[in-house]
Amino acid sequence: MARIIYIDKVRKMTTETASAVNVHSIAKTFLNFEPMTPKKLQKLCYYAYSWYLALNDKRLFDNNFQAWIHGPVDPDLYNTYKSYGWSNIEREQYIPSEIGSDPELLEFIEEVYESYGDLDGNQLEYLTHRESPWLNARGDLKPYEPSNNELSDYDISTFYKKELGL
Repeated sequence: MARIIYIDKVRKMTTETASAVNVHSIAKTFLNFEPMTPKKLQKLCYYAYSWYLALNDKRLFDNNFQAWIHGPVDPDLYNTYKSYGWSNIEREQYIPSEIGSDPELLEFIEEVYESYGDLDGNQLEYLTHRESPWLNARGDLKPYEPSNNELSDYDISTFYKKELGL
């Protein structure tokens, strides 16, 4: 199986993220780069959250991802974009101010996009289905069984730190 190199620049953030940063501001930033399906947006937000947690030992935003059938999903973000189904969400015309005012955070999000943005939602789902944070949260569930089990921050941090050799 091929291995994906996730993040090219391994560095900790030196600035504190604004308390206004949430999953929606991260999503709108990704949508500024291109229109995309809700599935792809979910996975990009998950990877931003995961790499940020591994690199900085703190959460990027307060929401939690759950181990749904198609990979990690933030239910709040899902509810915002579920009406799009399998169609693309239109491109945003601006980067939220809480992201744009923090150059390091914006660079980090751009780096996540550069690492994963060329993949579609199904390819990103495939990746998450092979990673221990989602697998651990799913436990013994069958692939078709629904789940609201939350992915553990400990599992996320441990897995991605290991990927980086930290």
